[in-house]
Amino acid sequence: MPTYAPPEARCEVFTYKEGLLSAVGHDVKLAVERFEVTVEADRVEATFDAGSIAVVCARKDGRDNPGALSDKDKRTIEGYVRDDVLHSRRYPKITFASEVFEEEGEDERRVEGELSLHGRTREIEATVRRDGDRWVCRVRLHQPDFGITPFKAMLGALRIQAHVDVELSVP
Repeated sequence: MPTYAPPEARCEVFTYKEGLLSAVGHDVKLAVERFEVTVEADRVEATFDAGSIAVVCARKDGRDNPGALSDKDKRTIEGYVRDDVLHSRRYPKITFASEVFEEEGEDERRVEGELSLHGRTREIEATVRRDGDRWVCRVRLHQPDFGITPFKAMLGALRIQAHVDVELSVP
């Protein structure tokens, strides 16, 4: 039963800006720095530390834009994510337990299970695909489904979209 954790495994979260003043904001790539994923033949379980979210970089036009955020900007964003969006002191753990993990083809698996985030549990499903020497799963989450109010500033003229993309990659 292999277990994966950073640095060999990666979990990244992609946020997208919107609103009247979105030109002054950034799409952002975040990383979960502490997590563990256990994979068995027919089951996947994972635990993520909601307080370990770190800003990797800003993104522009779907590409990393590493120089766009200062270290101070990164710390500010991390604080908002931990304290105002995820409320990580109240909800420190995010968990996933699969109910289905089955082969769909040589390089593809289907996974269905329960994701517990921000005090709510929802069924999710995703496809896991082989990408070179890694298995990669990308899933879109709608924050309000988990009781999360997407971040907004400047009276809502700058907002983060209600959906975020989460990508998990293991060897």
